[in-house]
Amino acid sequence: MSKLEQILVLDPPNDLRFKGPFTDVVTTNLRLKNPSDRRVCFKVKTTAPRRYCVRPNSGMIDAGATVTISVMLQPFDYDPNEKSKHKFMVQTIFAPPNVAEMEAMWKDARPDDLMDSKLRCVFDMPSENDIVREVDAAKPVPVLNSSLVDGPAGPRGGLSGPALDDTEMRKLLEECKRLQAEMSKLSEENRHLKDDGLRARKPIWSENVMSNASALIGRESAVSSLPSLLVVIAAIFIGFFLGKFVL
Repeated sequence: MSKLEQILVLDPPNDLRFKGPFTDVVTTNLRLKNPSDRRVCFKVKTTAPRRYCVRPNSGMIDAGATVTISVMLQPFDYDPNEKSKHKFMVQTIFAPPNVAEMEAMWKDARPDDLMDSKLRCVFDMPSENDIVREVDAAKPVPVLNSSLVDGPAGPRGGLSGPALDDTEMRKLLEECKRLQAEMSKLSEENRHLKDDGLRARKPIWSENVMSNASALIGRESAVSSLPSLLVVIAAIFIGFFLGKFVL
């Protein structure tokens, strides 16, 4: 009896390609589609089990369903002169009506009921141009400031800056209110300081004015009394001389 043809549709059908550099885990996906009207059990095997991690590596696919399998290649020292000899095999079987235990089912399966597909592993090392393009693509794209592009009138075209959400807007308004309150408080304190300074200088100014006025009055009194004194002295001298000549 001839071997059954694989019922599942594999994507990719022949090769599992892994793109370097291989300094970290490299993952490629394998899609298994069941186009039949019966459930199909599958199992994934490899010739290098220590080099790969397969999730899931076995299971059941319902009729018309598709399963995606992640094949993860572990880091290794890549040698471009060494050709890959790693291979994978997808083994399938139609699920029995009642599946109690998967391992027992695979162990008791007849070879004529098994279907399989083989895939080879291909390692692709990126060229220098590919590396440069990937680095350029990873660079962040600079965002133009709309205030610089459109001017103070605001955006006129499709360019615009990042919009602020309600939370950020509320924070800005609260900060503005807080600054206004502080400015009002500082203005009030400044006004009180000015008033205190004027009150402190007023008594000193009044005392100086009074003392200066008293001194001025004293000088005026002294000046006004000076002619009277001279008149009295002159009268004394005249009387003295007259009495001397008369006698």
